[in-house]
Amino acid sequence: MRDFRNVIFLLIVAVFLLQMFVLKQDAKLAEEKNQAKPTVALSTFSLYDIAKNISNDTIDLVMILPFGVDAHSFEPTPKLMAKIMQSDIVIYSGAGLEPWTSSFEFKNRVIDMSKHVKLLNSEHGSCNHEEHQHHGGHEEEMDPHYWLDIQNMIDATNLIAGEFSKLSKENEELYRKNAEIYISELQAIDEEYKQRLASCKKETIIVNHNAFSYLSQNYGFEVEALSGLSPDAQSNAQNMLKLIEHVKEHDLKVVFFESFVSDKAMKSIANEANVAVDVLQPLGNITADEAKKDLSYKDIMLENLEKISNALECK
Repeated sequence: MRDFRNVIFLLIVAVFLLQMFVLKQDAKLAEEKNQAKPTVALSTFSLYDIAKNISNDTIDLVMILPFGVDAHSFEPTPKLMAKIMQSDIVIYSGAGLEPWTSSFEFKNRVIDMSKHVKLLNSEHGSCNHEEHQHHGGHEEEMDPHYWLDIQNMIDATNLIAGEFSKLSKENEELYRKNAEIYISELQAIDEEYKQRLASCKKETIIVNHNAFSYLSQNYGFEVEALSGLSPDAQSNAQNMLKLIEHVKEHDLKVVFFESFVSDKAMKSIANEANVAVDVLQPLGNITADEAKKDLSYKDIMLENLEKISNALECK
């Protein structure tokens, strides 16, 4: 009988200890959850660069678009989609750049950044997202490369800093200061562009697709492109001949293509016109090699400026 009582006592003690262990583990998990960083997913490199500079490692950032992949044609994998779904905020570029967002069911806060900046339409006219008009029953095509406008980048920086402050109130002052520093860098880039492109011998750069209208409108040069807003548009012989004639007539020294599209057509133009060919980076994404070098938005914008300045033969 005594042995039976001892067994019961031991069982009670064991159950008690087990309950204590479970409660301790639950408390530990709850504490880890409370201490976990919030997660923000961002669709393009320019938005990611803003978030990286503001957050200072206080937020887990998910770069939706893998480095080295073209933003126009990217589709997220099921694994990446699950990661996006678990994020506290999803910030995507908008203006038609990411077709996958139209059928994606976002569970948490989502921000279409194109609704908070000034866009250019396909005819290079400027408008706010709210002024986006419909013509002839069709939605007017908007230029999604708005991050090449410094003021748009400043607006995006202020918005992201505000969203981060809501996510992590204890870091609000950090985000404010980091945003101010980043905006100062953006303003310095703008000033550098204005100075370097103020007086140039040439007026036009030649590119494979017109991703540079924001730059050309803000800094007073022209862009001739083999195709329109989409880099996937098929080039034709007539357009190629037109560009070759333009290069020869205006005695241009270089034509540009992008890292994520075939360089075949632009190299053919360069060979026929006997000029150089180089890469101009529209910053929708960066290459894997650029990522390894830890290049920033500022680094690449200044590289672009150097190439554009040389192409336009600026003083």
